[in-house]
Amino acid sequence: MWKSESMNRNNTPFLRAENIYKKFGSVTALEDVSLTVCLGEILAIAGDNGAGKTTLIKILSGVLKPDSGKLWIDGKEASDLTPAKAIKAGVSTVYQDLALGNTMDVTSNIFLGNERSAGGFLKKREMDEEARKLIADLDIHIQDVTVPVGSLSGGQRQGVAVARLISRSGKLLIFDEPTAAMGLKESRSVLKLIQKLAGDGYGVIMISHNLPQILQVSDRICIMRQGRVIGELAAAGSSLEEVEDLISGNEVESYGQE
Repeated sequence: MWKSESMNRNNTPFLRAENIYKKFGSVTALEDVSLTVCLGEILAIAGDNGAGKTTLIKILSGVLKPDSGKLWIDGKEASDLTPAKAIKAGVSTVYQDLALGNTMDVTSNIFLGNERSAGGFLKKREMDEEARKLIADLDIHIQDVTVPVGSLSGGQRQGVAVARLISRSGKLLIFDEPTAAMGLKESRSVLKLIQKLAGDGYGVIMISHNLPQILQVSDRICIMRQGRVIGELAAAGSSLEEVEDLISGNEVESYGQE
């Protein structure tokens, strides 16, 4: 596997996957996949359709169980991981559909399943205030947390989904195609949010087909092809052509392929 010599791996990984293997019938979806991600960094995972990206994030988030291999979260081995256990350990996923209630307001979405109550009554005022603070801290431009989420832009909706995960003590967020079907302005807003999360000390894994965006915001890029991690490089100093060649299998000798 080719690796950039300039990668800084001094931080202790918050999440580590080692030798992950997953098979569906006769099809091998993942083979010997290993990666790490630290708090405060953005790890992008890139690859063509069928490369294994979706299967990998489902394993990291507890939706699927690997046939073999090990996961560690915050220094502890995460055996028999489930989505609930992953969230409790600090790993959450923002899927493309965002799983938001369009007719519910911003506050209700943020605290869905984790509502604050006393004496059988919702503490709506307290939740609204916490929602406003979360939204402000994330620099998401939503003026009113009592409006239905369905009335918000795509970028604002992404922000609400992120605020919900952070309210549940999320430390590492996995974004699955975060700017899919978004315009330029909304995409910029979402990428700015992702960069802010890393700057604030959260870990981010970003799965995307948009290679220019990956090069723009990520610290490291993990390249997958046919279920394997075949390359990892630092985004800084890497070119679009290098990433495209690794994804397609057109590595050239000058890249230092082993």
